[in-house]
This record gives sequence, structure tokens and C-alpha cells, in this order.
Amino acid sequence: MTTGSEASRSAAGTTAAVPVAVGWPQSWRWRDVPPGPGRAVVFDIDGVLSDALGRQHFLEHGRRDWDAFFDACGDDPLVTEVARLLELLDGSLRIVLLTGRPLRVQPQTLAWLGRYQLRWDLLIMRDRDEHARAAAFKHAAVGGLRRAGLEPVLAFEDDPRNRDMFHRAGIPCVYIHSGYYE
Repeated sequence: MTTGSEASRSAAGTTAAVPVAVGWPQSWRWRDVPPGPGRAVVFDIDGVLSDALGRQHFLEHGRRDWDAFFDACGDDPLVTEVARLLELLDGSLRIVLLTGRPLRVQPQTLAWLGRYQLRWDLLIMRDRDEHARAAAFKHAAVGGLRRAGLEPVLAFEDDPRNRDMFHRAGIPCVYIHSGYYE
């Protein structure tokens, strides 16, 4: 697989090279050169690594302003306990961040990841025209990971529907209760 690179702005405001893998979906963003086959751990972002409680008002009281909800994602605090767990995982495991966030908020997401210096290898976001339910979107991404030689061995998720999807796909899933789905 060949790679190119593009400049991006880090959270500190300095310019750094961020590789873009050629031949992969645009919604799949590798932190560095795509690794070879191996075992992977999948993390959701909102409600698992990022505390999106401050954005929930955009989705409450019969109002569903998803654009505003996702636009504010760069301001979320970190869920420190899950971030610590991420730090402790074996270095040979690939870390996949599989989020329902739309690709248009990738700059905010990358800046947020940089601000908190989180470990990750692959960020998968929804394509611009992707409107499937989260469980269907994530199930398709799991299939893509497997076809790419990455075998998910564990997942972390706050949506019970996605947790159930991971279980049906044969992937153990740690349920993080965010309270967003009550």
C-alpha cells in the first residue's frame, strides 16, 4: 500500500505531516502508514473516550440537531478512566477508533485526539453520504477491518445496539454506560 502525506494543523497550532493511505476509503484515516495484519481493539469515541454530555442538549426534548451536536465535538472533556485503559493495552494491538461522527468533523476529531495525546492507529468515520443506523454502519466497518487483515478482538461501546452487534459478530464488547441511551 502506498501512502502520501498532507499537512494538518495540530492542537498546538504547529504543522505536522499526517499520512493519507491511498486505496483505502476516505473515511478511514490512518495515523501513520497502515500496519500489516494483526489483532485490533475497537473504541467508540462519543460516550466512551469523549464525554459528550455537554452536547446532549442538541438531541433532547424532541429536537434532533445532529449538525450542532457533531460541530461541538472538539470541546468534549476526556473520559480519563477509558483513556488510561487505552494507554495500558499491549503495544502490538492496533487501536481502531470507530465512530458515528460524520467525516466533516474529522478536523475537530483529530485536534481533540492530539490535544489529549491519545493512542490510535485508524480512525473510521461516516462517509459524507452515509446515513445507515449506527449498528449497520459499524457492522460494515468490522467487515472492512477483517477484509483488511485486522481482527477485532475486543470493543468498547456505549450504545447497547452496537454492543449487541459486536457480540453477534463474535467480538467481546465492554459496555461503557454513558447514560445517553436511556
